[in-house]
Amino acid sequence: MTTTLITGANKGLGFETARRLLAAGHTVYVTSRDAERGPRAADRLGARFVLLDVTDDASVEAAAKSVEADGGLDVLVNNAGIESRGEGNTVVGAAEVTADHLRTVFATNVLGLVRVTHAFLPLLERSAAPVVVNVSSGLASLAALTDPTRPAYSYPGLAYPASKTAVNAITVQYAKAFPGMRINAVEPGYTATDLNGHTGTQTVEEGAEIIVRMARTGPAGPTGGYFDAEGPLAW
Repeated sequence: MTTTLITGANKGLGFETARRLLAAGHTVYVTSRDAERGPRAADRLGARFVLLDVTDDASVEAAAKSVEADGGLDVLVNNAGIESRGEGNTVVGAAEVTADHLRTVFATNVLGLVRVTHAFLPLLERSAAPVVVNVSSGLASLAALTDPTRPAYSYPGLAYPASKTAVNAITVQYAKAFPGMRINAVEPGYTATDLNGHTGTQTVEEGAEIIVRMARTGPAGPTGGYFDAEGPLAW
């Protein structure tokens, strides 16, 4: 039995990923920082719930101890993330962004990911087939951000792309440090979720496809890569 933990899984892509992995036979821990919505989501899915705030050391450490006591972990999906939207659901552009604003986004998207990964690495190292999936973005690609023919080129924000580019670099470095694990970054596509005010053009079912696929990667699968549903992406 494969045991999987998904951060930020009480709604959106995390919830759909949990649903799909449960259907595939995984034991799934749904995590959320919300002590009310999280358990309700887990009950709807038939999953286990663990309270986990990726920005809080004590919360993450307690979650890791709880999962360890229940038997361990095989797959970690780092899904929790925030974007950079202001009044009227508009993206905060480079002219308006401040260091404090950047700090808030990085606290969840980058530091939170590292905090969770670090806490669960000892459990993953005991697994026969450990997997880490880091939910990135097409906006993380410098190739896409600098190509005027690509949609990413027109995105005005600074904090979110920078945070996800950092996630990609972190993914590569973890993959090199732990060659026995399959550690990859994925781009779900522009999916309609709370993160973007449901302005995305894809459904969560479509967006979760690559997350689920990489969560089910076996020991012979790729590692240190960056993928969307169509295949590898340019960094």
